[in-house]
Amino acid sequence: MPQYVQGVVARAKGEPVRVETITVPDPGSGEAVVKVQSCGVCHTDLHYREGGINDDFPFLLGHEAAGIVEQVGPDVTDVAPGDFVILNWRAVCGRCRACRRGRPQYCFDTHNARQRMTLADGTELSPALGIGAFAEKTLVAAGQCTKVDAAASPSVAGLLGCGVMAGIGAAINTGGVGRGDSVAVIGCGGVGDAAVVGARLAGAARIIAVDIDDRKLRTARELGATHTVNSRTSEPVEAIRELTGGFGADVVIEAVGRPETYEQAFYARDLAGTVVLVGVPTPEMTLELPLLDVFGRGGSLKSSWYGDCLPSRDFPMLIDLHLQGRLDLDAFVSETIALDEVEDAFARMHKGDVLRSVVIL
Repeated sequence: MPQYVQGVVARAKGEPVRVETITVPDPGSGEAVVKVQSCGVCHTDLHYREGGINDDFPFLLGHEAAGIVEQVGPDVTDVAPGDFVILNWRAVCGRCRACRRGRPQYCFDTHNARQRMTLADGTELSPALGIGAFAEKTLVAAGQCTKVDAAASPSVAGLLGCGVMAGIGAAINTGGVGRGDSVAVIGCGGVGDAAVVGARLAGAARIIAVDIDDRKLRTARELGATHTVNSRTSEPVEAIRELTGGFGADVVIEAVGRPETYEQAFYARDLAGTVVLVGVPTPEMTLELPLLDVFGRGGSLKSSWYGDCLPSRDFPMLIDLHLQGRLDLDAFVSETIALDEVEDAFARMHKGDVLRSVVIL
């Protein structure tokens, strides 16, 4: 029988979101219904509300979530009712050319639930990143559910579903940060701070956090940055070079998603160093660099898809590190809120007042 639950819906571009009744169908083949326990408020949800992703309104927002599997459809074997899971937005297919090469983290044919959740009048909803977890329950593909240790608090576990994983993965998986490396992170929001944490976990010797907001720089230092640069008052490329013996950092992670900060990242790396773009640009942005500089500086220019993570591998590992006291996920939670407070949380996030607001259901 379909279930009727409360969820946060964005009906039109720029309109305030509101809590509405949504219909969650029984899971079909390869699908699961998850009782959501927590969901982080991510910038991507605000992008959806503002029409920055696409115009498939109305959207059921929320995607950084953890909860309990309540029902599974036919042919589901990896998770079962009662499992504590983190939701992900890149359920791998196992059949595409990336998966066949043993690189499922780059799967080119990821999928979501086939059925759609709807409003009470039957209008189909577009779930954010194929999840839609600002809701009491949501329907997802079973492959979007990753079972983890239930000893972890849902309020922090769900953060691995997007921003924290993207940042940690940008450092460890994409950037390949190693022991003794120097790392610069440009942009210290949730993803950038997670990149700082990832660099620390990987054993980087010098971690330079760059931002225009002293509040964010203080948080970055608390999370493991060894040095900070306010790029309003200091030229960031010169500052990073000065802090790395005049050479530049081994790995520079751009977590803003703007051409000017990407150019800073490009010139702030050492020869043969690595630039990782994990900040999300908008469609109209373009980049111009002298091709001779691209050739002459060598190294790697990489984009990080979801921290190049494989949820089945990375989520349980990071939860284990958290439970061992080696990864402080609680530090990312600025506040916990109710479902009807998401619109206010967007405003606080836009002002930079919070690292993460987390909806508790």
